[in-house]
Amino acid sequence: MTLEFTTTPSENTVTAEQLAGIFENPGFGRFFTDHMVTIDWTSDAGWFDARVEPYGPIAIDPAHAVLHYGQEIFEGLKAYRHADGSVWLFRPDQNAARLQRSAARMALPEVPAEAFIEACRRLVEIDEHWVPSGAEQSLYLRPFEFGNEVFLGVRAAESARFMVIASPVGAYFADGVKPVRIWLSEHHNRAGKGGTGAAKTGGNYASSLLPTQEAFANGCSQVLFLSSLGDGLIEELGGMNLVLVRGDGTLITPQSDTILDGVTRNSLLELAKSMGFKVEHRPVSIDEWREGVADGSITEAFACGTAAVITPINEIVSADGSFGWPDSEPGKVTMQLRQALNDIQWGRAEDPFGWMVQVTDAKE
Repeated sequence: MTLEFTTTPSENTVTAEQLAGIFENPGFGRFFTDHMVTIDWTSDAGWFDARVEPYGPIAIDPAHAVLHYGQEIFEGLKAYRHADGSVWLFRPDQNAARLQRSAARMALPEVPAEAFIEACRRLVEIDEHWVPSGAEQSLYLRPFEFGNEVFLGVRAAESARFMVIASPVGAYFADGVKPVRIWLSEHHNRAGKGGTGAAKTGGNYASSLLPTQEAFANGCSQVLFLSSLGDGLIEELGGMNLVLVRGDGTLITPQSDTILDGVTRNSLLELAKSMGFKVEHRPVSIDEWREGVADGSITEAFACGTAAVITPINEIVSADGSFGWPDSEPGKVTMQLRQALNDIQWGRAEDPFGWMVQVTDAKE
């Protein structure tokens, strides 16, 4: 399917001086570029009216389906500026495929992969000056889709909208990579078997907010969820996948149909295999982790996702106690993988996997 895009340039773009101020401390999701992409869909017409337009508020009817039944999905990916000034996207095809899987689960229309990638490309092209070049800075893209039929019936919406917005982001760890403490949630679950855990939908994140507040109250940065079946199997964090590292260099990541299929996680595991590490994708229990730390067989752990790439974990805290490696530095394997993936993303190393997609040319 090929969609024709129209472009309406913004008449109120950011100045060079304003942009320089933003780049000094962009944070995450605080500032947004001058434009956005919008594509509409109806059950009769399919996808139509693809457009690049000035960033701004969108009209929401009080009876829009998304407000009442949460029929919404989203993605997250980044654009990177390389040393020669060119700009590249990281694995947009994988985000496009995952959005389609999320759409299928949430009874939303699937955005064709070529339309998804072209929407991201068009936004980056018109707002290229928003792609920062500072250390570990990038442009974060947020594609999302929601049901917007005006109807108060419990069924799939017959009209929907797909959009892409973008925000410059800074280094996740401003003062260097620091290990974090994680709170083990024993009374809340992120998702249940047969539910929406594998879809990237806002409800999964909303359900993690209360346990995350509990984590903050206990001096932790994130929350770890277990299976809703009461079997003690590890799922994922509130917004990131999890990987354990054994002393022999084996990487272990939990497997479940309620875990989000992470693009960053999959990339790290594929990269690890190419570097000679063994990878196991299987069910993992919290007892296996705890006992592995005790006997020294599990030596590192990290969370991974688009925002931080890798976040080292040094302690798991619960109401019954804690385990891990308190006050430790980031693990050797953790940092080796983080550096290797970052080098590919920012163009400091060859990309043997073909993950990077060029959007703009090098500057002369």
